[in-house]
Amino acid sequence: MTATTRPQVQKLAALTGHRDCVYALAGHPQEATFYSAGADGLVVAWSVDEPEQDGQLMARVENSVYALHYEPARQQLIIGHNYQGVQVIGLEDKALLHATALPPAPIFDFAYSAARERLYVALGDGTLAVLRTTDFAVLRLLRLSDKSLRCLSLHEARNELAVGSSDHRLRILDADTLAVKHTLTDATNSVFTAAFHPTGNLLYSAGRDAHLRVYDAANGYREAFTVVAHLFAINHLTFSPDGQLLATCSMDKSIKLWDAASGRLLRVVDRARHAGHGTSVNRLFWSGRQNRLVSCSDDRSLAIWQVSTE
Repeated sequence: MTATTRPQVQKLAALTGHRDCVYALAGHPQEATFYSAGADGLVVAWSVDEPEQDGQLMARVENSVYALHYEPARQQLIIGHNYQGVQVIGLEDKALLHATALPPAPIFDFAYSAARERLYVALGDGTLAVLRTTDFAVLRLLRLSDKSLRCLSLHEARNELAVGSSDHRLRILDADTLAVKHTLTDATNSVFTAAFHPTGNLLYSAGRDAHLRVYDAANGYREAFTVVAHLFAINHLTFSPDGQLLATCSMDKSIKLWDAASGRLLRVVDRARHAGHGTSVNRLFWSGRQNRLVSCSDDRSLAIWQVSTE
């Protein structure tokens, strides 16, 4: 799982059309189309294969969108409409299929379980909502914190859900009962992003304290290693499709590529070296079709990056 060579990164395109900060990205690594949303309430479809194409408007909502999930098996786009709840769009005809009211708060993240037919929703009032994905009815509302729940990651095989929050905690829940199994308190500020490695038992997390922390889930979530990764808050992390590389993005306007196994820094992508974003980089999506990384930013744009590891 070790990346032995430094990846090369080339900017292919800047995608414009959003009228305000872009916060959310969603897609499937093997499909050409991916989706973006943000403060302008616009949900837009783009092509990672043909970045010169204009975006296609899929939906328009009243408030900001921080959370977006694409479900390929059902051809559905799930939108976290802040203060309004969850809305589900059918992609074939852009029709609204479901609208589920939730406590009036920001919606920061989703975790989707096809096996359980569950959608987990992280809310800004500290509530974890669980919806049934056949009809998006609310199954449970669980108040986990008096601060915002900011990120979710599901490990299907371990039956565990990681929940990061603004109370500086990373909680590991039983995905079925929602009982708290572990509470990790190493972060010194809000936990904005967390993800289980796609092929292993490591859990990666980061947030406002700019540290990347890696935990060994198979060993009681003992901390495997920590890296001071950015100058300012880390907004999101994601893995390359083969799991060898880790990408982080930050309020410091940069994207960094790491060897996922060791935490070794391999490449810095920023404005000076790669004509990167001019403001905070908020979210990443890594496509496996041509190993292209997509980023979005407060500067109202998206960028598509060609990553070459040869």
